[in-house]
Amino acid sequence: MKGLTELLKGVLEGIVLQKIGQGETYGYEITQYLQNIGFEDIAEGTVYTVLLRLEKKELLHVEKRKSELGPPRKFYTLNDSGKYELDKFWEKWFFLSRKLNDIKENDSK
Repeated sequence: MKGLTELLKGVLEGIVLQKIGQGETYGYEITQYLQNIGFEDIAEGTVYTVLLRLEKKELLHVEKRKSELGPPRKFYTLNDSGKYELDKFWEKWFFLSRKLNDIKENDSK
């Protein structure tokens, strides 16, 4: 869906953590995943910025490996702090989602 950029900024870290939590992955693969599920506006640079932020927060295990197609590639998995942060993200998301649904239901009465 187009026009989600501002809303997505607040949750993109959680979405990226969720993707990494599904198994080892790398930046381009995450970008493709996001685009394939409907976030067409997500640029590769945006994903790498999020990954760098998650690295700095020490939420990821990062392993650099040679690539047959160019420079070494970073592969990401969640460490224990990353798993904890992902759980916290979903707690916050479900809380917010419930509150928004409550507001919508109350306003439609």
